[in-house]
Amino acid sequence: MNFSLARASLIAEADLVGIAGERAVCDPRGVLYFPDLRLLAVSDLHLEKGSSLARRGALIPPYDTGATLLRLQAVISDYQPSIMISLGDSFHDGGGAERMHASFRERLEALMSGRDWFWVAGNHDPEAPADLPGETVRELAIGSLLFRHEPSKERVEGEIAGHLHPCARIVQRGRSVRRRCFAGDGGRMIMPAFGAYTGSLNVLDRAYAGLFRLDTLMAYMLGADRIFAISRSMLRPG
Repeated sequence: MNFSLARASLIAEADLVGIAGERAVCDPRGVLYFPDLRLLAVSDLHLEKGSSLARRGALIPPYDTGATLLRLQAVISDYQPSIMISLGDSFHDGGGAERMHASFRERLEALMSGRDWFWVAGNHDPEAPADLPGETVRELAIGSLLFRHEPSKERVEGEIAGHLHPCARIVQRGRSVRRRCFAGDGGRMIMPAFGAYTGSLNVLDRAYAGLFRLDTLMAYMLGADRIFAISRSMLRPG
């Protein structure tokens, strides 16, 4: 299947959501695609987290960067975006890009080739990644959308953010299910963390207080091969 057909198939099978008037695909692999803009966004890669923790004495296998890049390669191959936005905390610390193995750096640069690539500054990586192409920005406005790492405390229509690593929990027939999710209310979206060694925070946690219109809040839970749209009334803490 060629790239354009693969992309069309993904969009046709997806539940498109609206964000400030733009159509978006919440992909179950944890990326957000805007077909009209040919824009793909990913958040919180936390590359080189394993090596960062190892430097502090933690016994963590250093496999996270390779695993994360393989997953990123798959979604970029499927969507073939013209614009790619990495929405902050792309590296787990400011020295992550320098520590990256040469083979991983080459793989990342190959993914960046031929498209506009933006690194949004995060709290873990506030400066541009060392010796990598792409443009580093604090925030990025495209059309009606505003991409930034941490969600604004005030209401910003069209804001796409990360940082909080959202997840959702539901209970059905006595069974509890907790999964990473996109969290949105039609005007703002907070993306799940994409990185291999990243945790998650329930969307009902007080850290999200005031960020969403509660009457339209939805959690788009990541399934194995589809998204599950869950209304706020079904969400449970924990």
